[in-house]
Amino acid sequence: MQTPKSSPNEQSSREMNQIKFSKNVSSTANSELHKTILWTALITPLLRCGEIDFPSLKKLAVSQSDAGNGIVLLGSTGEGLALTSQEHLSIVEFVCNLSLGTPLMVAVGGYHLTEQINWITICNQLPISAYLLGSPIYAKPGVVGQTQWFSALLDAAKFPCMLYNVPSRSGVSIPIETLQAVQNHQNCWALKEASGDLNQVLAYRQYCPDIALYSGEDAMMPYLAQAGVKGLVSVCSNAWPQATLKYVELSLAGETEGLFPLWQNAVDELFQVASPIPVKSLMYQKQMIETPFLRAPLTHLELDDNNSLLASDKLINQWLGNLSK
Repeated sequence: MQTPKSSPNEQSSREMNQIKFSKNVSSTANSELHKTILWTALITPLLRCGEIDFPSLKKLAVSQSDAGNGIVLLGSTGEGLALTSQEHLSIVEFVCNLSLGTPLMVAVGGYHLTEQINWITICNQLPISAYLLGSPIYAKPGVVGQTQWFSALLDAAKFPCMLYNVPSRSGVSIPIETLQAVQNHQNCWALKEASGDLNQVLAYRQYCPDIALYSGEDAMMPYLAQAGVKGLVSVCSNAWPQATLKYVELSLAGETEGLFPLWQNAVDELFQVASPIPVKSLMYQKQMIETPFLRAPLTHLELDDNNSLLASDKLINQWLGNLSK
């Protein structure tokens, strides 16, 4: 993420915001960080003109907070790499200003290390709770390169960090040797594991016991709960905040009866084309956002129809309703 360039007026406004913000995590968010079992990788809603839809963003953030879910901003589901640096800052400051009382995690990802460190330096002044640190994209660094990358980001951060293993997007997995090298860093808190490989999860669990593991694969949560993950970083919870939280609670409790094939099918629908296209389309149909629009190169036109999405939505809502009876 590139460092935003501010005009004198923008700089003055941000300094005033920083006076209002605490430079430390709010006591509520800090106490909730390690207890949060579901983090929603929040979408970025857009207006028809292509600009950020801040009223919808507020509604979505409040809905997640009301459900008791943590919020991840500017991740791949939030189209962080398709937004400008100024938009990054505007989104984070806007959500911080809502004073939700739920943990906020900000994604850090890209290719240029200095730019990522500068972004962290800016966010260190805001009342967030944690960072999500992705592997550098495209370059495919090895053990030494990734160790240097994550060490530099961890050193720059003032908040706990969740590393992000997502080889389908970064091109490489985080090596066990890298995770071992940084696991005792004071800011290294957790790992979001999204390789889809159970053996990879078990290896991380065995060789890096000091790092809390979170699933980055919605459909695998019941399996990974048995492997020791602490929770889920979810796409599904954008559309189903309460239902997904219940799904995670049941998975962690080992009460998986009735979860299959319902949730597997629902997750498949939300990933039938590149994410977050399906979840945005579903949320638009549910009138949670004003448009299904995405930033290029993604487009909602990849989906021919929404019938299967709506069918899954109906089944998930019925499942949640039956649980409360």
